[in-house]
Amino acid sequence: MDGIHDLGGREGFGPVVVSRDDPPFAEEWEARVYALSESVGAEDWSIDWFRHMVELLPPQAYLSIPYFEKWCMVMLSGFVNSGVFTPDQVLVGTTGETAQGEPKRRSLQDVMETDRRRCIDYSREQSTPPRFAVGDYVRTVRHGHAGHTRLPGYARDCVGEVVTAHGAHLLPDEVWKGNEVASPLYTVRFAARTLWGPDAPENDSVMIDLWEPYLEPA
Repeated sequence: MDGIHDLGGREGFGPVVVSRDDPPFAEEWEARVYALSESVGAEDWSIDWFRHMVELLPPQAYLSIPYFEKWCMVMLSGFVNSGVFTPDQVLVGTTGETAQGEPKRRSLQDVMETDRRRCIDYSREQSTPPRFAVGDYVRTVRHGHAGHTRLPGYARDCVGEVVTAHGAHLLPDEVWKGNEVASPLYTVRFAARTLWGPDAPENDSVMIDLWEPYLEPA
């Protein structure tokens, strides 16, 4: 969707400052939210659903709250939407139920095995011949849509070259709605000047993984 989250190529937000010496989390609660995201969820969640829920945050919230607070809000929304608990229970901070006994302890091996099983393969058998091949020049579609998409705004209506064909993979534009639809996926290389204009370095390029519905012959 075309919201405030799609910041690629936009100016006025200041420099991105990253140091290798920075701790992975600014606050202890951020680590807890990350741990929760890796260990809880519902069957009707998917990575594309999660991303779309972040996109639905009001612009003022998206720009003003910390990164992991966004994750926390999405998980709360997801649990309410999935019927795990109600909005009223969120407000009071309890379901009113008392846990029986000590929580089950998990070893490192248990956690690693759970993570291994959670690795999802998004590739699928390709049912129709791909429309494009390596070396083809393609133009990205001009318009987005109201749902989730992985075609960034800065790369719309631009010509690039297909450099890799990955076969069919689940299409995020449908997966966030719970629909298992696969489409050929390509890596497309764009000259930096195509995306950023004549001031971009002449020899630089940007490679983006794009699904077939995003592309037309150039």
